[in-house]
Amino acid sequence: MSDHSRTTARAPNDVNVRDLTVFFDGACPLCRAEIGVYRNCTGSERIAFVDVAAASDGDVAPGLNRETALARFYVRRADGSLASGAAGFAQLWLLLPGWRWLGRIVSLSGANTLAELAYRGFLVLRPSLQWIVRRGAAVTRH
Repeated sequence: MSDHSRTTARAPNDVNVRDLTVFFDGACPLCRAEIGVYRNCTGSERIAFVDVAAASDGDVAPGLNRETALARFYVRRADGSLASGAAGFAQLWLLLPGWRWLGRIVSLSGANTLAELAYRGFLVLRPSLQWIVRRGAAVTRH
C-alpha cells in the first residue's frame, strides 16, 4: 500500500485492516510532522493512518465521529476498541520497535496518568503552537 493511500480517510468498514488505525488531524502542522515521523519508522506498515481533516463530516469509524477525532488523538486497535490521548500514543508506540520502550513506560498505570495530564496540557497549548508554526512557515515563504 502506498504512503498516500495510508493517510487518506477510509470508509468505516475499512479501518480495521491493520493492527492499529491512527486518526490524526492532517490540517495541524504539528500533527502532520509527528505522524510523518511515525510513518517512516520500522513497523509502520502495521498501522493505517487516517487523516481525519480530509474526511467528510460524520463518522470516520464506527463509534468515532470527525469532530471528536479532531479534538483528541485516537487509535483503533485490531479488536475494534478505541484508545485516546496518552493511552492511544502508548498503543502506537508499542507497535514501533524504536518507540516500544516509551509505549511500555506510558502503559504503566502511574505513568499513564502523568502522560495523560501532560497530553491534556498540550491540548490547551495546541492552538497557540499551531499558530506559531503556521506563522513561521508563512514568514519563511516570503
